[in-house]
Amino acid sequence: MIIKHRSSNIPGVLALLLLLVISSQANAQSVEETNSALIRQAFDDWENGRGSVFDLLAEDAEWTVAGVSPVSAVYPTRQALVEEAVEPIHAQLATAITPEVKHIIAQGNNVVVLWDGTAIARNGAPYNNSYAWHLVMEDGAITRMMAFLDTWALVELME
Repeated sequence: MIIKHRSSNIPGVLALLLLLVISSQANAQSVEETNSALIRQAFDDWENGRGSVFDLLAEDAEWTVAGVSPVSAVYPTRQALVEEAVEPIHAQLATAITPEVKHIIAQGNNVVVLWDGTAIARNGAPYNNSYAWHLVMEDGAITRMMAFLDTWALVELME
């Protein structure tokens, strides 16, 4: 009789487990959709001159610029990134970088953005670059980031 009683709970336990799995998947999808939408909106704002992705950075966000360039490094804070990388790049430009998003891919708290950026350098030359950014999001803010880009184009801009 005890075995029958325990086995009669199996369908209920399985239903509960299934509900938990579905709920977990829905929550993960919701996080992915939210993060994708935040990043998409930040890029749209940037493209329209109303802000940028940098507005989503947590103050203690760690930003890594891969490769070999004058700004390739690990920046431990938002302020360090802006002062040591963003401002020196902007100082070489006559126009702001205009982003064009190619793809946004989200999985959990991770968002990968493939995008192209165009601007005009102070010397009148075009600045064109392609980027792959891996962002880690927490509570609507970017907390870690790895930027891959054409460092040769960046080196030419900075010279």
